[in-house]
Amino acid sequence: GVGMGMTAPVSITAFPAEDGSCQQKVKVSLRIPSQFQDNPPCPTDESIKIEERQGMTIYSTQFGGYAKEAEYVSYAARLKAALGSDAAYRKDFYLCNGYDPPMKPYGRRNEVWFVKE
Repeated sequence: GVGMGMTAPVSITAFPAEDGSCQQKVKVSLRIPSQFQDNPPCPTDESIKIEERQGMTIYSTQFGGYAKEAEYVSYAARLKAALGSDAAYRKDFYLCNGYDPPMKPYGRRNEVWFVKE
């Protein structure tokens, strides 16, 4: 019953298939604003879960524009190529992050994160 407004980033956990495309399964995560961190409201929808994301070290790349699946897949492939075979990171998922509301036409920020092992 409490409006929290938009939070940033909106983080989508992508699970890549063997060919680099994304599987149909995704997980969308939204940050709970600071004033609700100690006592978050209970979701009324059973499909919504409150999880605590532990600290992590990431490899990241940033890009602009309106990001869709194809852009995230492309930038994930670029990040993978830039890291080469020596970097140790989780291969079973990566995070796609958008920082801007849909109505912002310019100066948009998107990121792909690989979680370091």
